[in-house]
Amino acid sequence: MKHRLLLPLLALAVLPPAMAQPVPEPATVSQAIDVASGAWDGVVNIDVSVLFPDYREPWNAGQPTGGSGTGFLIGKNRFLTNAHVVSNATRILIRTSNDPEPHPAKIVHIAHDCDLALIEAEDGSHFEKLKQLEFGGVPQLNTEVIAIGYPIGGDRISVTRGVVSRIDFRPYSHTSVDSHLAIQVDAAINPGNSGGPVMQAGKVVGVAFQGFSGRVAQNVGYMIPMPVIKRFLKDVEDGRYDHYVDLAASDFPIENPAQAKALGTNGDGVGVMVADVEPAGSVAEVLKIGDVILSIDDNPVLNNGLVRFEGELVDMNEIVERKFAGDKIKLAYMREGKKLESTVTLKRFDPYVRLGAQYNQRPRYVVYAGLVFQPLDRNLMDAHQIRDSTVNYVFDNFLTDKLYVDCPEPVVLTNVLPDEVNTWLTPYEHSIVEEINGVKIKSLKDVKAALEKKDKPFVEIRLLEKNRPLVLKREFAETAQPRIMQTYNISADSYLGDE
Repeated sequence: MKHRLLLPLLALAVLPPAMAQPVPEPATVSQAIDVASGAWDGVVNIDVSVLFPDYREPWNAGQPTGGSGTGFLIGKNRFLTNAHVVSNATRILIRTSNDPEPHPAKIVHIAHDCDLALIEAEDGSHFEKLKQLEFGGVPQLNTEVIAIGYPIGGDRISVTRGVVSRIDFRPYSHTSVDSHLAIQVDAAINPGNSGGPVMQAGKVVGVAFQGFSGRVAQNVGYMIPMPVIKRFLKDVEDGRYDHYVDLAASDFPIENPAQAKALGTNGDGVGVMVADVEPAGSVAEVLKIGDVILSIDDNPVLNNGLVRFEGELVDMNEIVERKFAGDKIKLAYMREGKKLESTVTLKRFDPYVRLGAQYNQRPRYVVYAGLVFQPLDRNLMDAHQIRDSTVNYVFDNFLTDKLYVDCPEPVVLTNVLPDEVNTWLTPYEHSIVEEINGVKIKSLKDVKAALEKKDKPFVEIRLLEKNRPLVLKREFAETAQPRIMQTYNISADSYLGDE
């Protein structure tokens, strides 16, 4: 049987149903664009100074660099762009096509899971006369759209054309783990185009956000469609972004007649079997493995996991994707031949976030006697290029084997800064820390607390799947600490993320 995973939940998130409807009329074959008319002054160039965190030496400030992208005016001093355009930004400047003067800006809201951000100018008076761009709907297949932005190769606004070639769910590259509705167009989306509007019939139908150019496909770009955009804007209306929510369960289709009979369904092609339930997920207290999901919010779930919603067959998770954190959803399910109903409060599934790239945060660490401890996440794995089989197993199976239940934040000994106190300890690098002096390590804070206890003359560190513990004489370690801090120019022996 085919195993269908419900994580990550895919996003066709809209507000009123009308927002998901195609535009009433297909776009004309050719859309005239008069850049000099001033109609596109609301499309701005965004220059960003960026500080990339240093996960190899987390006490350092990081590597400064820069980049550029596009944004557009959607409200009074509100510019929409991509999250990846302004991630890790230390300075943001915006310019219009007719005004070369840079104006400082700041992030108002940022949503890394759907790659969208709202920014505002520090002095919005410069943009009060600009025309706000209007939102449209979801373009139809084989209709023309135009992408407007400031791609590499020039300082002035650029317009490219393409045809909508696919409307589908696909991974969003910003976090590497989130998937949402995306629209493919046969027009190149180049660096600098990101965050710019994609227009049809004079209205915004998407935000350019990633391209794909290679041996398989060239001149293919993707845009974030209006359903995802409007969900983001709705989410931040209360002043904060609450992220997408998840059922945090997986299912099997019930397509075999014998299986359907054994599970007690009536053979009408309705119902999917619950294959797994995450203990930290929204339905942890409701569903069990072997249950049969019959409907979500009174929408019957077909035996292949689809529901008929607003006249179309879509994945059952579409209904969840239209919800927000704290919203409730009604589930009808069967358990041992008995039909049951429950109401579930939806929430974000936090353990899943650790598997994706993270931004706008300082790396956390603890340094003790030259031993560097850091929490395990994708940023760490990418920076250190860890090849240790145990570390890779924990990262790869963090969800599937429910490792997060006993250890919500695995800690890795990433580095041994050479000093006489830690001679011959380099082979222990890139190991999962299991215990320190008998204290079970479930988070970086546990490391800090265990090392600060001075009730034993030795510091014994047990590492996962390592037969021999790492041992330091506490007296020597305490003496070496200030020397190591000075040698490696470490200003603070730890950063736990709560300062």
